[in-house]
Amino acid sequence: MGSHRAERRSRPTPGAARIPVQGRRRAQKPAPLSRLFRRTGHLPAIPTMVGVTALALAGVGAVTVDNAAASPEVARLSSAGGPLTGTDAAGFVAGPRARAISRDSERQALQQAAAAKLQAAAEQNAAERNAALKSLGKAAEARAGEIAKNQWVLPTSGYHLTARFGMAGGLWSSNHTGLDFAAPSGTPIVAVANGVITETGSAGAYGNRTIETLADGTEIWYCHQTSIGVTTGQTVTSGQQIGTVGSTGNSTGSHLHLEVRPGGGDPVDPEQALAFHGVTP
Repeated sequence: MGSHRAERRSRPTPGAARIPVQGRRRAQKPAPLSRLFRRTGHLPAIPTMVGVTALALAGVGAVTVDNAAASPEVARLSSAGGPLTGTDAAGFVAGPRARAISRDSERQALQQAAAAKLQAAAEQNAAERNAALKSLGKAAEARAGEIAKNQWVLPTSGYHLTARFGMAGGLWSSNHTGLDFAAPSGTPIVAVANGVITETGSAGAYGNRTIETLADGTEIWYCHQTSIGVTTGQTVTSGQQIGTVGSTGNSTGSHLHLEVRPGGGDPVDPEQALAFHGVTP
């Protein structure tokens, strides 16, 4: 009994409605089970219900597959963007990543411009510093030349000192007022510094005398000369010959009597004056 009832239930129920499928695009909605029950007067068999449900799901799936098949193409077109303009294929503005890259490029350009400006400023400062050093060097050379021209020198050569400043003796009416350079007659006498000849000629006990006045007013007296080789008002330079050694005036032998008188006043020690200017007699 039980097996016959099972076979009868597994067969399709007469008069049950067929569920047509209208293509892949749309599936017809199956009739409700209550309607089938009313038509047949009894509940359809379980296999019949399973088949109906499978057909319905197949129709819905067909629609889903058709829609899903179009999705990759749409996604590909949407993702195709303009790499240079920062927009996609549909003309939309690029996202945050493109804007970040643009900001990085601008920042790098600003940094490069600042570095170039600093480099230019450093080069200009170096050029100005080199120019200033060059100018200072030229000024120092010119100053050194002036110092060399104004450098004091010894008034004669081949000499030996016989009387120094301040010595007492019967040969002078008072203490000795100069420095004596004993040398053969005719030995050249040169100017000890740059100056102007302000007086020449015979001067009593000093014999033939030449007075040179320096730029600071100091007077240099060259006495007892055999001959005088300059004239009043003549400009002379350090080391230029102005006369010759002799023994004129109050003299006991051929020598040069040298006096140094700052400002044309009283004499000072010529040896110390020469040493002050870097000359050791």
